[in-house]
Amino acid sequence: MSKRPNREELRNEVSSRGLAMTVEEAEKLAGYVNRMPTPLEFHLFDTMWSEHCSYKSSKPVLKTLPTDSPGVVIGPGEDAGVVSFCHQDGREWDLVVAHESHNHPSQVLPVEGAATGVGGIVRDVYCMGARVTGSMDLLRFGDPEGGRGETTRGIVRGVVEGIWKYGNALGVPNMGGDTEFHPGYDDNCLVNVVAFGIVPHDRIVHSFVPQEAHKEPYVLILTGKPTDDTGFGGATFASADLDGEQGMGSVQVADPFLKRVLSEANRAVLDMLFEKDIKFGFKDLGAGGIACVTSELAAHGGLGIDVDLDAVPVSIKNLPPEVIACSETQERYGLAVPASVADDVLKVYNEQFELPRLFPHCRAAVIGKFNSKPVYNVICRGENAAETPINYITEGVVYQREESPVNSGAPEPLERPCDPSRDLTTILTSISGCSRKHIWSYYDSEVQGVTRLRPGEADSCVSVPVEGSRAGLAVSGDGNPWYGELDPFLGGAHAVGEAVRNVVATGATPICATDCLNFGNPEDPGAFWQFKQAVAGIADACNSLGFSGGDYPLPVVSGNVSFYNQSTGGKAIPPSPIVAVFGKIHDHRKATDLVLRKEGNPVLLIGTRKDELGGSLFYRTCLGHHGGTVPAFRGSLEKKMADWVLGVIHDRRAYSVHDISGGGLAVAGAEMALASAEFGIEFSLDSNPVTLFSETPGYLMEVDPGFVEDATLPEFVSVAGRVCRGCSVSGNGWSVDLESLRKEWLDKLASVIWREEGV
Repeated sequence: MSKRPNREELRNEVSSRGLAMTVEEAEKLAGYVNRMPTPLEFHLFDTMWSEHCSYKSSKPVLKTLPTDSPGVVIGPGEDAGVVSFCHQDGREWDLVVAHESHNHPSQVLPVEGAATGVGGIVRDVYCMGARVTGSMDLLRFGDPEGGRGETTRGIVRGVVEGIWKYGNALGVPNMGGDTEFHPGYDDNCLVNVVAFGIVPHDRIVHSFVPQEAHKEPYVLILTGKPTDDTGFGGATFASADLDGEQGMGSVQVADPFLKRVLSEANRAVLDMLFEKDIKFGFKDLGAGGIACVTSELAAHGGLGIDVDLDAVPVSIKNLPPEVIACSETQERYGLAVPASVADDVLKVYNEQFELPRLFPHCRAAVIGKFNSKPVYNVICRGENAAETPINYITEGVVYQREESPVNSGAPEPLERPCDPSRDLTTILTSISGCSRKHIWSYYDSEVQGVTRLRPGEADSCVSVPVEGSRAGLAVSGDGNPWYGELDPFLGGAHAVGEAVRNVVATGATPICATDCLNFGNPEDPGAFWQFKQAVAGIADACNSLGFSGGDYPLPVVSGNVSFYNQSTGGKAIPPSPIVAVFGKIHDHRKATDLVLRKEGNPVLLIGTRKDELGGSLFYRTCLGHHGGTVPAFRGSLEKKMADWVLGVIHDRRAYSVHDISGGGLAVAGAEMALASAEFGIEFSLDSNPVTLFSETPGYLMEVDPGFVEDATLPEFVSVAGRVCRGCSVSGNGWSVDLESLRKEWLDKLASVIWREEGV
């Protein structure tokens, strides 16, 4: 046994191995093992104690988020969150949701980074036993027309290519998402990914070895792609500042066709285990690879494990043990099963689904044995590569970071000239206000045949995930970086608010949320303050917008924190809390879209306009101003508006609904007209920026004339205009022919970003 190392020796090891851990953390590790750690132990703890895996800066703050509410089956803590969804044919079905980021890899290798982001999030949902019925991408890029425009355009094209090449081949419908451009992402793009699926309540799978393993022998089966050196150090790469092309070797390589076969093989194995009433644990291999899946499955089940790296299928000979154990090679899963059924499981993978014929060295193999001794023991080539108490690996470290307020606000513009026709035209033909259809056109949204409202057809996408059921699932994701940089609290609150409105606008009642929290270096007091403020905003909004009755909140059941989104020069992204909200429609046939239906129908404005245009499209694109007062978050009013809108939709009195957010009432009306082709809106409101372009939250709703005559409208609802013939929007003394703008509105992204490729 080697002697206990001193601080300088540890410093040299950390430096020579390119580890992200601090010298203090290395000393803690050496104290745990009471000797110089082995190379595998260094890399194992470097991964498991990384920000990406351990949440060492964010864990105390995340505890302030509401995570429990009626209907929550599994909250944060496993691979994905689970909530109750519907009953069909005497069976209870649950919704499984997950939310992740793949920011650093996508900045360095856009195609591969984005593809593996889709692959990773889909695996998280699969591993809960679910059939994945949808995915969604929430993308943030730099300014494609700015100083680093050429680089940004290449990243956008690469990310979109990675998403469609992987997702379309995988056979999971892509439900859109959203895309924002901001110069603050010039050095760090954001690729946030959401996946969701459906599982029978009695077939939920857990990501830990079951209690039965304390009574009979259990083994760990690794299945899928053979391990190589791709993704080695990926988790620590995601926990450090970006520096040029640093980390290219830390980006994994995805294989969607192998994933499809593995998904079917996994389903067959899980069905067999359930039919035999065998308890098991199942987990995908993501950050940290084999080391992560083996230690977490064992530790969370209260056991230890002996891992034999010589039994791991590899595609490269003589890999060092730390690479075999910590590589993040894609398309792999770990399964904890009784030793008595291991051969049956291997036959399904290797013989029934013929994994060895699909890919060189691909197969399922037993690589570990669980035991009652709480030790993580790894053997490679006959020698101990690691031996440490297992709870030390998974307990992580926690830091209480310092915080310091950042004054990022800016005053209102001195003057606000407004020409509605000119300004609306400017917004709709800008990179920020134009259609995102060109991006969505690459994605397959209709595979599986479950999609009812596709990207762009309504405020949220709607699918029918349970065969034979009328229950519809609505999903939307949002986050406004322009709000976040001016006021991170409001950035967080409005990310929830807009996602809720988008779901409500289709007639769905919100049932849960997920979040992805993207910020700079948490060791910077200013960045950490921004993070805490954004989380507080999310918590405030979720506590205000619960739809389960009583004082129950909208629960956040899954999520991710992504720190260190900045270059080594210290330039961080805008505070970027991004939230996805999931809603249920009891009858998907009642879902509402954007399309205006009949000339003369009244158009209602839900929510009064306020003089709060800070961060708005109007200020940015028409005045070149990036400050001002961000719209306040009025939780009580948001809830009242949502309840009222849902009531009108459920009574079948609403023909079309659209939320008011980016661009205000004028842009919302224009988007409804553009979705309708033959109809538009004639507004009867004042023609000033506060009325037309304020982004104070609200809704526009087309109803039948009789509704206005019969209903008693609440104080926050008024008649804003009427549906008119022709694709246009107009008001008092102004008019915009939208048909003449349609092509530029639709083609703007392609003409700016794909111009080098001639698309």
